[in-house]
Amino acid sequence: MENAIMVMAALIGAGITMGLASIGAGIGDGLVTSKFIEGIARQPEAKNTLFMNTLISVGLIEAMPIIATVIALIMLYANPLIQ
Repeated sequence: MENAIMVMAALIGAGITMGLASIGAGIGDGLVTSKFIEGIARQPEAKNTLFMNTLISVGLIEAMPIIATVIALIMLYANPLIQ
């Protein structure tokens, strides 16, 4: 019974972790992209610099759900409390 409760808690924790990370990445990507479009509208000659900074920012933002997925998998498969 205790093992089933620990497995259930690990599954719920993994789902919440990955869900919140995905929501955060979606919001972050939307904000970065909107500021990129706004920057191009204000200064079209700075397009290349803005584009490079946008790609770096989106890449860093997208790393968060990947790390959250790894942490969720660790919670599921390397949990010392689950036999």
